This record gives sequence, structure tokens and C-alpha cells, in this order.
Amino acid sequence: MSFINYAAREINCKIVYYGAGLGGKTTNLQWIFDQTLAKTGGKMISLATETDRTLFFDFLPLDLGTVRGFKTRFHLYTVPGQVFYDASRKLILRGVDGVVFVADSQEERMDANLEAIENLQENMRERGYDFLKMPYVLQLNKRDLPSAVPVEELKKSLIRKNECTFEAVAFKGIGVFETLRECGRQVLAELKKG
Repeated sequence: MSFINYAAREINCKIVYYGAGLGGKTTNLQWIFDQTLAKTGGKMISLATETDRTLFFDFLPLDLGTVRGFKTRFHLYTVPGQVFYDASRKLILRGVDGVVFVADSQEERMDANLEAIENLQENMRERGYDFLKMPYVLQLNKRDLPSAVPVEELKKSLIRKNECTFEAVAFKGIGVFETLRECGRQVLAELKKG
């Protein structure tokens, strides 16, 4: 649910990057940060363990245009990939306006992808969100690896509602902005309806 600050004429939207551990959620946000806010002295907050695994979340605020004279600010979050941090995942989903599911294309990570996507749907249901109506994008990350499952096979396993899908190599920035742009476009379309 977007937060509107009438005094500042600003709409704040929340996009959550969801997926299995080590799938590339933080890498997506880091690439976006490096190409945007890092150059202007902005900040990205990351609560990670010493092994660089996201413990609670990553947070990146980003300005993306206006709607009806209001400046839109997108707050990008990641969830921890490890299932035992499910309480954190649920908390981070509170107030979500759009979701990017980052799937790891490696064959050996398919079970983790499926578990994470089922967990997302369950957590959204618990929070009272209708997954089928939520702005949602599927990113197929790590397309450069030799063990990457063919795209059509991944889509067959992971697509849940005919969502837009992007191939990515997040650490190189391939597909990163395209994924964000599409999710942002869907969120803004929802805002314009209301």
C-alpha cells in the first residue's frame, strides 16, 4: 500500500525483491545503487552477515518520475533468502506495492526457487494480499552459468500468472534495470487506477 505525503507532494512505493538464498536479490539492488545513488552520494542500507548473506534486508530509495504532480519514490527491499528468516520475510512484505521474484537459473537451485515462490505466495496470503492482483515480475538470473536451465523450462516451472519475465546476469547489470522498470511501471499503473 503506497504512502502519500501530501505536504511533500510525494508518493512512496515499496518493491520487494524475493527469492531463494544467493539467487541475486542483493546483487540487483547493489547494481541499481552503483549506477544511480552511489554517484550522487546516496546510501544503501544493508544488514548482512560476515559472509555477505542478507540477514534482515537491503533497502534502497529511488526516485522514478511523477504521478498527477506527485513525485514517486520507490523503496527497494530484499528479503533474506534463508527459510529460517521467514518472520523477517513476512515483516518486509508489509505495505508492499510490487514484487520482483529473482530466480536462480542453475539446475541445482530449482527446488530452492520453487520453495521460495511457494513461500512468497503463502506469506502474501497471510498478509491479506491477492498474489494474482499484485504487480509482479519474474527475473531469471545467472543466465551466464553453464548449469543454467533453458529459459522455456524455467518459465514452465516458475510462471504463476503469465507475468513478465526477464533474463538477467545481475552482477553485470544485464536485465536489472529492465526488471525494475517493468515492476515500477506496473506499480504506477495501479496507482493511476486509484
